[in-house]
Amino acid sequence: MRRIVDRECKKNSVSFFSDAFSVMSPSKLELNPSVKNILLLDSDGRRVAAKYFSDDWPTNSAKEAFEKLVFNKTQKTNARTEAEITMFENNIIVYKFVQDLHFFVTGSDDENELILSSVLQAFFDSVGLLLRGNVDKKEALENLDLILLCIDEIIDAGIILETTPNTIAGKVGSNSTESGAPLSEQTLSQALASAREHLARSLLK
Repeated sequence: MRRIVDRECKKNSVSFFSDAFSVMSPSKLELNPSVKNILLLDSDGRRVAAKYFSDDWPTNSAKEAFEKLVFNKTQKTNARTEAEITMFENNIIVYKFVQDLHFFVTGSDDENELILSSVLQAFFDSVGLLLRGNVDKKEALENLDLILLCIDEIIDAGIILETTPNTIAGKVGSNSTESGAPLSEQTLSQALASAREHLARSLLK
């Protein structure tokens, strides 16, 4: 990922990620969530899905204004081959685009960019699995329940729970089945198998 600001905590990002939560007290985690929001916008900057874990934006109008500003700031960048990063209003925002969907993860300005990037990639890859590789606005809207469940499996109250796409997609499938929500035309196991087959073919090219 380009333009990542060097920080002392990045010298050992793996141990930082695993140790970060153990050294923080619950009260500190509550006051300083690792992730402030996860956004999925369309190619016009309109909200497809969003969840906020911070009171920085107390009203829906404040959230919508933030989303529009973030979209305007990033729409001219090319974040389709790899994730990009930007600073905005004392926040770090990592983002990635595919088709007509724009994925964003926001954290505080003292957060580790590599951790935010891992959350973004987990969200991006999990959505790809759940939508069976058809990652566009139409499919996202038709499967919005799965995308919102996906966010819940990755983040809870700003705290990172899981970043392994197969695990996230599996839990979403289980929760969706238990709640009676449709999993669209394919079962989750078929979707995961198709995604793995597609990945294997792409690696062999």
